[in-house]
Amino acid sequence: MSKLKGNKLWRDRKRLWCGLPWTFTIYSLDDERLYVETGILSKREDECRLYRVLDISLSRSFGQRLFGLGTIEVHSSDRTLKDFQIKNIKHSHDVKELISRQVEVMRDKKRVSSREFIGDGEHDGYDDDDDDYNDNN
Repeated sequence: MSKLKGNKLWRDRKRLWCGLPWTFTIYSLDDERLYVETGILSKREDECRLYRVLDISLSRSFGQRLFGLGTIEVHSSDRTLKDFQIKNIKHSHDVKELISRQVEVMRDKKRVSSREFIGDGEHDGYDDDDDDYNDNN
């Protein structure tokens, strides 16, 4: 069982394609983190701090829609989880909106701002032509 650090906001189990919760993956959300717990004999728990979430999207295949399920795709700057999916969960639209709201709350609380850069990704957001740092040292 996942040990949530903050206030428990949501918890669900990954479901089979037909909506039955017979899997060993549990997703949970508190006010600061998103958890993914997997395994039955050997357990693994990963967490992503919400302020590290960069983007969230929802996909619902025809089969998922028939059974009221969806998959939330989370893109993050987390080193362990990176980009991951919250697969086959009920009320997926509501859960996506809940996560999105909590991400914004945590980003405001931690005073984290996201910067989006267009380019080849070689510079990791830093401008090589800016020598102000070197001039001040």
